[in-house]
Amino acid sequence: MLIQWFPGHMAKAKRQMEESIKRVDSLIYVLDARAPFSSVNPEFDNLIAKKPVLYVINKCDLVERGAVDAWLSHFRDAGLNVLAISSTVGKDASKVLSALNEINKEKLERNRQKGVNYALKAMVIGMPNTGKSTLINALCRGKKTVTGNKPGVTKGEQWVRLDGGISLLDTPGTLCHSMKSELTGLHLAFIGAVRDAVVDTTELSLELIKFLVTYHAGTVSARYGVEEQGTPVEILLGVAQKRGFMKKGGEADADKAALALIEDFRKQRLGKIALEMPNDER
Repeated sequence: MLIQWFPGHMAKAKRQMEESIKRVDSLIYVLDARAPFSSVNPEFDNLIAKKPVLYVINKCDLVERGAVDAWLSHFRDAGLNVLAISSTVGKDASKVLSALNEINKEKLERNRQKGVNYALKAMVIGMPNTGKSTLINALCRGKKTVTGNKPGVTKGEQWVRLDGGISLLDTPGTLCHSMKSELTGLHLAFIGAVRDAVVDTTELSLELIKFLVTYHAGTVSARYGVEEQGTPVEILLGVAQKRGFMKKGGEADADKAALALIEDFRKQRLGKIALEMPNDER
């Protein structure tokens, strides 16, 4: 299943980021803990090459702790600054600010020696729906930016000033012009980084069933009470029947079942599930 989605506002956002990088000291790069590899955008490479970067693996409450630890080790082994958080947890906000000060400590110290009380500026970047705006709201200790559980909520750049004088530049979630791989596109669609309206959700649900049956056997059965030995289509129709999604004439409504399955995954009703691990072959 090939997935591509790159609306015009993302192209504009990318150009704006390339201009704005000159006005910030560092970057906060937000990744989704369910798919950290897929939520790395190769088109940000020119940005991250110019400034210190803090990678924030967000939504860690949605996956097992072992997956979080594995990704932290992977990033640290590569010599990168990384932090794992759940942006909805207020206490994690202070960790981000401390880490931000740490990666800028040389610049802060130079200004301190000059007698300058310098206020940091950082740009927040990432794929759609990774929780950038929610993270900024947590850092602000209140709602300062527009958030939502679908991609494309933040349409333009927004500056937000935090306590202590730090300023954050929130940017729209931006995908690649073309996905790194078909699997990358699937993972981004699973987590809602791609707008559902441009994806065949029934076909997407079949891909999700394949993944769950292969790597998390028993998950679908435990949630819906269906056998997992059949084909993905048979399993999906079984979900429809168990949930009472029926068309006139008694036919199972696969489309409704597909939407329910995808939402159940995103809302953690299927459990804590990581879509990828550092040692996965790609």
